[in-house]
Amino acid sequence: MSTDPIIPMTVGIETLAQRVNEIHSADPGLVIGLTGSVASGKSTLARHLEQSLEPELSVETVSTDGFLFLTAYLRENDLFERKGFPETYDYAAMQAAIASVRSEPTDFPGYSHITFDPDPALTRTVVPSDVVILEGLGFRPRGSESTSNEPDILIYLDAELAHIESWYLERFLRFWRAAEHDPTSFYAQFRHMSEPQLIEFAKSVWAGINLPNLENHILPMREHADLVIKKDADHAITITQDRWPRRA
Repeated sequence: MSTDPIIPMTVGIETLAQRVNEIHSADPGLVIGLTGSVASGKSTLARHLEQSLEPELSVETVSTDGFLFLTAYLRENDLFERKGFPETYDYAAMQAAIASVRSEPTDFPGYSHITFDPDPALTRTVVPSDVVILEGLGFRPRGSESTSNEPDILIYLDAELAHIESWYLERFLRFWRAAEHDPTSFYAQFRHMSEPQLIEFAKSVWAGINLPNLENHILPMREHADLVIKKDADHAITITQDRWPRRA
């Protein structure tokens, strides 16, 4: 019996990839929106999905994080404590990028999780591809008619709330530890805390910001998703809802 560790979200990825391949065959030039809670593993899932699709497909993966307004703007407008909520994204710019990338190379702004801000140096030019995976937050329910400035399908990454909170705390600690030797990191400002203090602080951020955002804005998108993917405690994934094709 193998004792090798299982790579997160590789168990079940082939089934998801097969389903996306089927959808692409009926809808070439596919733009996928992939959303779910903060710390649920959206970036990891997007990366594994890209690697698991048919090898002849051209695939680009990009995050919505770059469409967050600058921290300075959020502070000026008393929105910093709501960072990640729908109103903190430049939704018009995201819609314009989605529409543009269908036909021409398009710049997608990048984001640094170290400085906690969009970073022009991380801007990527994404070319029109067979599949574009746009992962992150900031999506809104689509209308009954498909438009070029919205994803063609929406995938929602679901998980138990206790698991998500645990993954969030693990990520917060990881960034905090990495900031020990990086004074430019957003997390450097918390280095004066002990680890137990840091954990309590991270729990308060989760309860005060991320949990309300999940409950009020992110979780409702699950009902609008074409595919709902459930991730378990061991990071295996299963398709629990398949609503494609949507019916008018």
